[in-house]
Amino acid sequence: MKVLSKDTGATSAATVPSPECRSRFLSTEILELTLSGSWTLMDNLPDLNTVTDTIESGESVSRITFQCTGVSDWDSGLLIFLMPLAVYARNNNIHFDAQGLPAGVDKLLHLANVVPERKGARRVAGKRSFLADVGRDVIDGFRSIGESLAFLGGALIALTRMVRGRAVFQHSELWRIMEQTGARALPIVSLVSFLVGVILAFVGAVQLKQFGAGIYVADLVGIAMTREMGAIMAGIIMAGRTGASFAAELGSMTVNQEIDALETSGFSSMEFLVLPRMLALMLMMPLLAVYADLMGILGGVVVAVPVLDLSAGQYFMEIYKSVSMADFLAGIFMAAVYGVIVAVVGCMRGISCGRSAQAVGTATTSAVVSAIVLIVIACAVMTVLFNAMGF
Repeated sequence: MKVLSKDTGATSAATVPSPECRSRFLSTEILELTLSGSWTLMDNLPDLNTVTDTIESGESVSRITFQCTGVSDWDSGLLIFLMPLAVYARNNNIHFDAQGLPAGVDKLLHLANVVPERKGARRVAGKRSFLADVGRDVIDGFRSIGESLAFLGGALIALTRMVRGRAVFQHSELWRIMEQTGARALPIVSLVSFLVGVILAFVGAVQLKQFGAGIYVADLVGIAMTREMGAIMAGIIMAGRTGASFAAELGSMTVNQEIDALETSGFSSMEFLVLPRMLALMLMMPLLAVYADLMGILGGVVVAVPVLDLSAGQYFMEIYKSVSMADFLAGIFMAAVYGVIVAVVGCMRGISCGRSAQAVGTATTSAVVSAIVLIVIACAVMTVLFNAMGF
């Protein structure tokens, strides 16, 4: 049975004495708490609210002391009772005198207060304000933009050092990443680009055939693939395939503290890890875009020849007349930009992720989503700019 009173309660005799907390005022400013019995997790601990009510009933309590000679046993249950009381005293400018507590308790309380609570370890009670959530998201968004610009600046500095011959990275690693992002990506790029060409040709054929202009399906497929769709489809594929791989790989290195060890050894993670991946995608993305253009045009043939009664020669001759070098170069430039976006976003998410398995998964998902969104935005911006420039 727990007892909490102002020096008037008493505990019944038992083999294992129940935890007991008695309070009395030594003066108008000093409250003494007398603890006795067994204070373990298995015991029914007294209610702390009774102590706080006693404090608030006093005139001007400025100090809390303890008398614990009657405590027969204790474990973390005693700390569970004392820690909220210490927080209450600190918040109300009351001196928490731990000298009378059992040996070791004061040190444990000090450690509990010194070590900061892990972020996110405790859920916030109650419903948060919608405006507070919006404001927090806006602040986090601006902070993320700043971090992204700083990371991109570091990547450009590393690229400048490479041009000057001062960057330190493994060339074998560059060739390995080029193989993974190039040759091994051809099957999925072939399938998706071929089907995109089929879709474009079929949609165009259904509409243009009504006006007797079926031959212009070749123009539609050729210009759309070389100028926009080839590069953007290759970019989206690489965002889901390679960007996720970069984030997971570097995220695992972050969790295992391999990046910290690399920095401690005097190597720049930006040059040693990010630069080879950025170079590999900058070099391979234009080639993948050209290959995607070809597969999309071949997909258009599959529809145009049987549906529109065109010959393959007519189809390819129309593409040759309609697709200009400007369209081809625009697609190549867009592909290189998409490669930089995928590499930088994937590496940034991996290096900046937390140190847990869940953080690696979150970084991988964020890398894919962010890269795809940025690719679509970059495509829209460059399309408008090229049109304004007459390119």
